[in-house]
Amino acid sequence: MAERLQLDVITPERRLLSEAVDAVTVPGAGGELGILPGHTPLISQLQTGVLSYTQGGSVRRLLVSGGFVEVNSDRVSVLADLAEHPQEIDAARARNERDDAEKRLGAFTGTPEELTPLRTELDRANARLHLAAAEGSR
Repeated sequence: MAERLQLDVITPERRLLSEAVDAVTVPGAGGELGILPGHTPLISQLQTGVLSYTQGGSVRRLLVSGGFVEVNSDRVSVLADLAEHPQEIDAARARNERDDAEKRLGAFTGTPEELTPLRTELDRANARLHLAAAEGSR
C-alpha cells in the first residue's frame, strides 16, 4: 500500500494541480468522498463544492465543479469542468453572481432542462463564497 496519493486536478483549460498528498476529500455525487492511500478503485461524478487535500499536516482547498473523479491504486484524478484556487476567487463578484442567480431562480418559469444551468451557477457562486470565507480571500 502506498503511503501517499498522487492528486491530479485537470480542467479543459489547464492542469491546476499535480502533487503527492496524504488524503483527499471530494464532493461526489453521493456526498463527500474521503480518499486515503489504498482506497478501493472508483469513478464518481463530481458535484460543485470544495475539494480538500492534506499535505504534510496542512489542509488545502480548491473549488471544483462538474466532471468526474477516478481513484486507482495510489492515484486520484479529478477531471473537472471548472476548478479554482482560493486566491483566484473574487468574493464580491461571487456575491453578485449568487444574488443574480437567486433573483433569476425566483422569477423562473422555464423547463426543468433550463433550470439545471441556473442551479449550477448558483451552486458555483455559493461554493466560491464558502471557500473564500474559509480561506480568508478577498
